[in-house]
Amino acid sequence: MFVDIGGVLLTNGWDRYARKRAAVHFKLEPEFDALEDLHHLMFATYELDEFTLEEYLSRTVFHTERPFTREQFREFMFAQSQPYPEMIDLIVRLKARHQLKVAVVSNEARELNAYRIAKFQLNGFVDFFISSCFVHIRKPDAHMFRLALDVAQTPVERIVYIENTPMFVEIAEGLGIQSVLHMDYPSTRARLAAYGLGTDEGVAHETR
Repeated sequence: MFVDIGGVLLTNGWDRYARKRAAVHFKLEPEFDALEDLHHLMFATYELDEFTLEEYLSRTVFHTERPFTREQFREFMFAQSQPYPEMIDLIVRLKARHQLKVAVVSNEARELNAYRIAKFQLNGFVDFFISSCFVHIRKPDAHMFRLALDVAQTPVERIVYIENTPMFVEIAEGLGIQSVLHMDYPSTRARLAAYGLGTDEGVAHETR
């Protein structure tokens, strides 16, 4: 099983909504549009691990003197990550029941990725992480999925991918990867059951 992190297992790490909350919290609303422009210039490269979180913050927020510290801002950033417990529990149960290998295929910046893995104990059930900060490729680059297939060493027809971004689902399906466009827990659970990946409670459409 391939699975995304942000929007599937956890909330997004640092999306527009989180940045807006930061602007309100740190009283940066008058600068928000300018800060967004700086963010979009920097963040894709940051997710490829081309520079550190400190460099990202220096160029986007702390390019001028602020009445708050870098540590306070970092702590706020990290605190935006919250789990989707039902989805985590679903993957854990499916892994145990079907003896699945679980791989994360996700665009994540290094420091946020490390925090999220440790905080929510993702490495307790994920076998390997194809994170953009580790492999220096970002979705929608199809090479990211090809790399995940190479690492998995599993026939493509035996892989299911859970992703909440339609474009990334289309790219994965173009490579022959069965994919579930994640909208919510009930529909994803039902789609997985249709692929033969039912939970131990039993699902009407489950097949093996």
